[in-house]
Amino acid sequence: MILGLRTVIYHVSNLERAKAWYSTAFGVQPHFDEPFYVGFNIGGFELGLDPDTSEVAPGPGGSVAYWRVQDLDAAVNHLTKSGATLKAPVQDVGGGIRAATIADPFGNLLGLIDNPHDQARDSGAAAP
Repeated sequence: MILGLRTVIYHVSNLERAKAWYSTAFGVQPHFDEPFYVGFNIGGFELGLDPDTSEVAPGPGGSVAYWRVQDLDAAVNHLTKSGATLKAPVQDVGGGIRAATIADPFGNLLGLIDNPHDQARDSGAAAP
């Protein structure tokens, strides 16, 4: 069900400052740059910056790792039946990419992401 680690998202209080710092620190420009999210491709993995700090504060504990899944609804259902709590429901975050966040029974946040572009790459098809 879980295909591997895909994305880590850092919650930041100043998106422009964080974007500038990560661009300089990692030596790459964002491939996705919107007021609600900035994404970098770092070695084939996504490093995301999220300015929404209403649920997750910046700093220690302010990141969420997103685990890649093929069927997001089934994964959320399985994990909540296993004792996890839904923190952010399944939502389309753009480009057909869907994500959700759960908390394990110990309070750790786990992101789940279903990205059809990853599946196109896996099959050898051209992906955007």
